[in-house]
Amino acid sequence: MKSPKEIALEKYFLKLIPSGGSSERLARLLVDDDEVQLLQDHANSVSIKRLGYNDHGPVHMRQVAVNAVRMLELLRASGITTSLEAEQIGTYEDSLDAVMLAAFLHDVGMSIGRQDHEILSVIIARPIMERLLVQVFPDEPNRRVIIASTATEGIVGHMANRRIHSLEAGIILIADGCDMEKGRARIPMTINTTPKVGDIHKYSSNAIDSVTIGHGKKRPIRIDVKMSSDVGFFQVEEVLLQKINMSPVKPYIELYASVQDQDVKQYV
Repeated sequence: MKSPKEIALEKYFLKLIPSGGSSERLARLLVDDDEVQLLQDHANSVSIKRLGYNDHGPVHMRQVAVNAVRMLELLRASGITTSLEAEQIGTYEDSLDAVMLAAFLHDVGMSIGRQDHEILSVIIARPIMERLLVQVFPDEPNRRVIIASTATEGIVGHMANRRIHSLEAGIILIADGCDMEKGRARIPMTINTTPKVGDIHKYSSNAIDSVTIGHGKKRPIRIDVKMSSDVGFFQVEEVLLQKINMSPVKPYIELYASVQDQDVKQYV
């Protein structure tokens, strides 16, 4: 059974997708696929119950999808072409398809464990990508290869420990970093009371009240982070900012963070 939060995010995600094309069909296949759902559920169980980490399951992956599609839209509205468009090997819709696949599958490797989970995610995700893409593009193998390859770069690169080069993969990197509101840390904060290495991520995430993505003043994308205490700056500076700095999308990002009733801090 899907949680109310999953259902709400799915509805919002689907509203962001242009209707009537291949992207809408792929989006609906992703949200309705039993294997994808089961992998996301188990990844969350392993992450929270076994390892004591925060949410890496269906809610997180849907939130990353929403973040990524929103940023892709903002770039397009500002006249920024995707890598597939600029290289004349794909369309905007192909880039959107790659971003959706990467967002929904980037953390399925957490169903096995944390170490190198981005590589494990690729191993698990590639057959799923092919299974879904062949339903959307049954007679276009070259298109399937390009979309799957671009999505794979997004999955491999989402931890900011490998250099990535496409705009599409760079969007996944930042979209993942933007999911750091306090709700993501709520469950592990409740069930894990013994101090352990990595707790700073839970506590700093718990201080983040909201992350909003919208139009920037001087750049296409503005990210605003509102927090309840200074500990939230750790999450901004050690997670989100590091991902922005590693992303090809960095030139198009404005990042601001502030504690309630205090001055806003601008990073990029």
